[in-house]
Amino acid sequence: MNRKKILSAILTLILLPACLCACQAAESPQAAGSESDAEQAVPATGAEEARTAQGGEDPAGDFSLEEDMNSEKAVGEFDLENHTVLLNSGYTMPIMGLGTYSLDHDTCVNSVKALLENGGRLIDTAYMYHNEEAVGEGVRQAMEEYSIPREEIFVITKIYPNQFSDPEAAIDMALEKLDIGYIDMMLLHHPGTDDVKAYKAMETYVEMGKIRSLGLSNWYVGELTDFLPQVTITPALVQNEIHPYYQEQDVVPFIQEKGIVVQCWYPLGGRGHTAELLGDETIKSIAEAHGVSAAQVILRWDLQRGIVVIPGSSNPEHIKENLDLFGFELTEEEMAAIGALDRNEKHDWY
Repeated sequence: MNRKKILSAILTLILLPACLCACQAAESPQAAGSESDAEQAVPATGAEEARTAQGGEDPAGDFSLEEDMNSEKAVGEFDLENHTVLLNSGYTMPIMGLGTYSLDHDTCVNSVKALLENGGRLIDTAYMYHNEEAVGEGVRQAMEEYSIPREEIFVITKIYPNQFSDPEAAIDMALEKLDIGYIDMMLLHHPGTDDVKAYKAMETYVEMGKIRSLGLSNWYVGELTDFLPQVTITPALVQNEIHPYYQEQDVVPFIQEKGIVVQCWYPLGGRGHTAELLGDETIKSIAEAHGVSAAQVILRWDLQRGIVVIPGSSNPEHIKENLDLFGFELTEEEMAAIGALDRNEKHDWY
């Protein structure tokens, strides 16, 4: 009996490590045999949840940069480290970029390239700007010359009310003119007859993978209250005129509370008004305190309100400066001082 017990003990000691390894392998996610099985064990991130809510898998492929897949940011929350915001569509968008209104073809190409060369990744255009082809050309050239992946670049365009009656033709035209594979975001430029029809057509193109996110431009509280119940996909963004003299202090939170990101055009006041705004004594004194320009102060003020900025410029140095917004932060007192400049003074009719 003693001999049998000894042999049994020896056999147990020999087999025990193998049994333990087998048990650990069975518990490991990789035991199922593939990386995709392992990924299923990871809880959905904010980006994945938002994408699922908008319609499930992305037919256009990778929906954001790899690091965004693991983002813990909530929808609409700015990631100041990566300079992005998570949209309710599940995609991320840069929080500062370039507006191309009134830029002619060659100027627009060069401005887009200057933005991308200096690290900017967000470009705004529209059918009515008559430069979608130039934006696409600038993007393609920059991708080749600076080795920038298409997925890092975010292009917004818009269709105009006079296109709403045949929105499919308008969308196809934009895709053809840009010629960059897909449109990151398409907006309705203004409210108008057949705007719901046009938006529903854009929803179809989202399902087809030709547009990734949808939005609206120049929609305010009344327009949004009427419009939103009529569409299936909640807009990811609303783009309006916002600057220190026209702050939309009621409209901005109304939009943001719905999980919709706000973006401002004319952040520096617009043509004919920029000099006055940049020369404002309150803004100038804040700029001097931080050793930055008045333009940088205004753009940083927007970012700290959770508003994406797309200042227009044809000057490569200004484009570079307008991206340099993260080396300083405005105090609560400085934010309040700029907030007190509001005149409800709109500088365009939209």
